[in-house]
Amino acid sequence: MTEAAPAPKRSTWAALAAFFERRALVMLALGFAAGLPNLLIYDTLSVWLRQARVSLDVITLMSLVTITYAIKFLWAPVVDRVKVPILHQLFGKRRAWMLLAQAGVVVGIWLIAANAPAVSSAVAGGVEGAVQPEPAMNAIAMVAVCAAFTALFGATQDIAIDAWRIEAAAAEKQGVMAAAYQWGYRIAIIVSGAAPLWMASRIGWTSSYMLMAFVMVVGVVGVLLAPREKSAEPPQSAMAPGPVWLEAGEWIGRIGLMVLGACFIGAGLAGRAEPLTFLFSMAGFTEFSAAVSEIWTTRPWGMIWQVIGVLVGLAIVGFATYPLPRQTRPSAYFAKTLKEPLEDFFKRYRGTGALILAMICVYRIADFVLNLMGAFYIDVGFTLDDVANARKIFGVVMSMLGVGFGGWLVARVGLMRALIVGAVLQPLSNVAFGLLTFTGPWLPGLYLCIGIDNISAGVAGTALIAYMSSLTSLGFTATQYALFSSLYALPGKILAAISGRIVEGAINAASAGEAEWLRVWFTGMSADAFVRVAAERGVSPQAFAAGYMTFFIYSAVIGVAALVLAVLIMRKSPPAANQAAPAPA
Repeated sequence: MTEAAPAPKRSTWAALAAFFERRALVMLALGFAAGLPNLLIYDTLSVWLRQARVSLDVITLMSLVTITYAIKFLWAPVVDRVKVPILHQLFGKRRAWMLLAQAGVVVGIWLIAANAPAVSSAVAGGVEGAVQPEPAMNAIAMVAVCAAFTALFGATQDIAIDAWRIEAAAAEKQGVMAAAYQWGYRIAIIVSGAAPLWMASRIGWTSSYMLMAFVMVVGVVGVLLAPREKSAEPPQSAMAPGPVWLEAGEWIGRIGLMVLGACFIGAGLAGRAEPLTFLFSMAGFTEFSAAVSEIWTTRPWGMIWQVIGVLVGLAIVGFATYPLPRQTRPSAYFAKTLKEPLEDFFKRYRGTGALILAMICVYRIADFVLNLMGAFYIDVGFTLDDVANARKIFGVVMSMLGVGFGGWLVARVGLMRALIVGAVLQPLSNVAFGLLTFTGPWLPGLYLCIGIDNISAGVAGTALIAYMSSLTSLGFTATQYALFSSLYALPGKILAAISGRIVEGAINAASAGEAEWLRVWFTGMSADAFVRVAAERGVSPQAFAAGYMTFFIYSAVIGVAALVLAVLIMRKSPPAANQAAPAPA
C-alpha cells in the first residue's frame, strides 16, 4: 500500500462550509433520488394493493423485488465497464448511467401506476361495507414485473450514485458527501411513505404514483448540476474470438451460474426463501422446495441457514467468474468483473486487507443486535404512543443530526479518527439503554436513550460509508463499493437472530437465583418498571431488568471488537482515505 501523509486537519468553520459546496448540495438531490423508489415499489405499494383486496400472501411475496438492492454488486461491473451510448460523451460515465437509471425508474413508476388494480372510491374513502372484487392474478403479476423493473433501475442508480460520490470528491470531503446522501435519502423515505397516502385519498392512487414519478426530476436536476467525476477505465484485454457455438455455450453456462448464485445470495440477504423455492420448484424438486422454505424461516437457526446461503451463492458466483485454463472471451470478461476488483483491493492492502474486511463486517453489529428494542420499551412499561412519538419523530430528527455531525467530524478530524469515534459511541449507546431498566417508564429517559442511540448510529453510519468509499480504486469504484455495502451486514444477521434467546436465558437465570451479583443492582429500581410483563410471566421485575442489562452489556462488548480492529488498522497503516483520488478541478 502506498503511504501518504494524512490530510491536514480542517477548521470548524471550514468543515461546516463544506456542507454548502456544490458537490454536497448535488449529493443531497441525488440521495433523494436514490431513496424515492424504495418505498414506492413495496411498502407504499402494499397499502394500495391491500385496498384493492390483494391477499397478504401475494403482497408479502412482492417484497422479493427489493432483493435487487442486496445483490446489486453482481451487475455493478457493467456500470464500471460499459459506456452508455451518446449520454457518455455528453455527461461522462457515471452521470450517463444515473440519467439512464432515473429514466428507467420514472418509466417503472408510471407502469405501476398504469397497471396496478383500481380501488373504488368507497374503499379508498373507508366506507364501511364497501365490497370490491379481488383483482385477477395476471394483473398482479404485471404489477410485480413493473415493480421489479423499477427496482432494477433503482439499484443501478444506487451503484452509479455511489461511484460518482466517490470519484467526484476528495477523500476529506467523503464524510460530508455521505451525510448529504443520507439526508436526501431519509427525506425521500418520508416523502414516498407519506405523500402518496395523503394524495391517494384525494386524487386516487394512479394519479398519486404518476406525480411521484414526476418528483424524480429532483434527481435529474442533481445530475445536470453535478460536476464530471474523475473516472478511469478498468483494464481491458483484447482477445481473438473463438468458435461461436463454444462461446455461446460458455456465456449461457456462466450467466446461468450467476443467476443461481444470485438466488442464493438474494434469499440469504433478504431472509426470504422464495428465490430458491421458485428455482427448485421449476426444476421439479417440489418436496425439497417446501423443506427449504421451512428451515429458512425457523428461528434462530433459519438465520444461520440464510448466511450459509449467502456464502454458497458467493462461492457459485466465484466459480462462474473463474477463468478457464485456455482463456476465452467470456472467461476473460467474467474474470475481470469480480475477480480483478478483489485482487486489486488485496494488492493495495496487503497487510491489512483481511483486517479491513473484518472491521467492515463487525462495525455496525452493536447497532444491528438491537432488533428487539420495540419489545424492550413495551416490557419496561411505555405506551405505544410514547414509543411512536419518541422513535418515529424525535428519533428521525436525532438521526439526521447524527448524520450531519458524522459528516462534520470526518471533515474536521479525518476519516480514521471519525471511524474510531463512531466505534466508541455505538457500544456506549447500548449501555445507555440500561438506564431505563432502573428508571422504568420515565419519558425523559426514553428520549435521552433514543437520542443517544440515533446520534451514535448516524455518526457511525456516515463514517463507515466514507471509509468504504475510501477503499475503492479508480476503474473498480462501482464494483468494489457495491460489494462492501452488500456484505457488511452479514454477521449482524446471525447475532440479531439470537438476541431474544440471550435475553430470555438471562431472565430465566436471574429468576432461578443465578447472577445474584447483577440482581442486587436493581434493588432500588423504579416500582413501575417491568410491572405488567412480570405479572404476566410470574417473574420478578428485577429478573427482567437483569436479563435486559445482560444483553446490553453483551452487545456493548461485541461493539468493542470494531473499535479494536479500527485501532489496529490505524496503527498498521495510514488511513485508507489517503488512497482516494483527489477531487477534480
